[in-house]
Amino acid sequence: MSIWTKDYKIEARPALDKNIETDVAVIGGGMAGILIAKLLKDSGMEPIVVEADKVGGGNTAGTTAKITVQHGLTYADIAKTMGLVAAQKYADANKDALGRFIKLAKGIDCDFRQCPAYVYTLRDTDILERERDTAEMVGIQAEVTTKTELPFPVEGALKFEGQATFHPLKFLQEISRDLTVYEQTQASEVKDGVIDAAGGKIKAKHIVVATHYPFINFPGYYFLRMHQSRTYMLALENAATIDGMYIDEDEGGNTFRGYGDILLFGGEGHRTGRNKLSGRYERLVKAAQKYYPSSREIARWSAQDCVTQDKIPFIGEYSMFSPNMYVATGFRKWGMTGSMVAAIIISSLISGKGKVPEYADLFNPARFNAKASGTGLSKDVRQIAAGFALRAAPSEEDNPEAIPKGCAAIVTINGEKRGLYKDEGGKLYAVSVKCPHLGCQLSWNPDELSWDCPCHGSRFTYDGKRIDGPAEENDISRPCPKN
Repeated sequence: MSIWTKDYKIEARPALDKNIETDVAVIGGGMAGILIAKLLKDSGMEPIVVEADKVGGGNTAGTTAKITVQHGLTYADIAKTMGLVAAQKYADANKDALGRFIKLAKGIDCDFRQCPAYVYTLRDTDILERERDTAEMVGIQAEVTTKTELPFPVEGALKFEGQATFHPLKFLQEISRDLTVYEQTQASEVKDGVIDAAGGKIKAKHIVVATHYPFINFPGYYFLRMHQSRTYMLALENAATIDGMYIDEDEGGNTFRGYGDILLFGGEGHRTGRNKLSGRYERLVKAAQKYYPSSREIARWSAQDCVTQDKIPFIGEYSMFSPNMYVATGFRKWGMTGSMVAAIIISSLISGKGKVPEYADLFNPARFNAKASGTGLSKDVRQIAAGFALRAAPSEEDNPEAIPKGCAAIVTINGEKRGLYKDEGGKLYAVSVKCPHLGCQLSWNPDELSWDCPCHGSRFTYDGKRIDGPAEENDISRPCPKN
């Protein structure tokens, strides 16, 4: 349970119970889907939103809710691989998104506040200086400083003024009030402008897929062009009151963000389905105790993010073979500004009102830049191949009785692999370890007691209930061998 769901609950919406027609159907009730619908509504259209669970109940509930144009060390990298014009477009898009959030959120009781954002380093500051120089070239004021609120000295920190934080669920509650939303309404298929969903069919002139990870494999082939990663978070009392928000330039480092008198402290990121080391939360707790000895944990949770091969989101037409269908995905841990950029671009494409932003082409899902995407493509191909190869590997255990309490293993039962988890009481739970998305072998995540797909990031509980897509099957539980 995240700090947001711990202290707030969005009002429930009804489930779809009939066939309907609409101008625009948005699949996904997270930050991206709701913002897209909101801007379409503001343009005079009547969109509807369908959500498989509840508004803000997916990855939005796990965000650190940083609204910032500072996305780690991004601008120098884009300028190097795609050119300064591309870096300028990325900056313009995210500055536009930040401005829209400021305008919207200031009128909403959502704990909104403006503050600086920092990327810090414990090593050489050259990388910060390169990022600062590129940021200034694309119109972002930045400075490198050694003055921070962190509990340890740094070699330097790149500071962007005027960024923001807020409570994402309070914000969603208010901006979704005038929208037609159907919760507990999972979409399973889209064909010829009709969405087949739980409770009924939805015929729409335009369809937006804002489901975090697109669940429609063909056309689009997004499963070949993205991977998913996980990050772990703690909410701490009696730690420190921090005004700014901080991330380490090292991907293995920690993140800090204040929320009133609570500190959000995180890190320990890894590719989804690759967590055999475990101990993620334990290492965060140990670090928190080192930095803030008097602190007390009041919540812990994790978040999942889609990462494109060139690290720029896919926003726009779903594919050239699916007219009037759109997608928003691949926000790479920066889902707040990414969601707003998606809303700005997609609402302008659909409504025809107002000029489509000049930066829209940078996010075009049909793009491919070999220099920018080559390294990511190579890594993704290797990871997918390894995920499929696991299916040919031998089982991890021969005998269910040998699995310790609180642990899991893959066991072959009647010629078929099963994932078995034994709870602290000794009860066994069995699942299929073949991911129903495209067939990769699932891996056990001991930190979250879940079965995760190393290929495309689908996740299931220890007893087989779906947590995250793109898999659509809701239950992979199987008959369990006798204890």
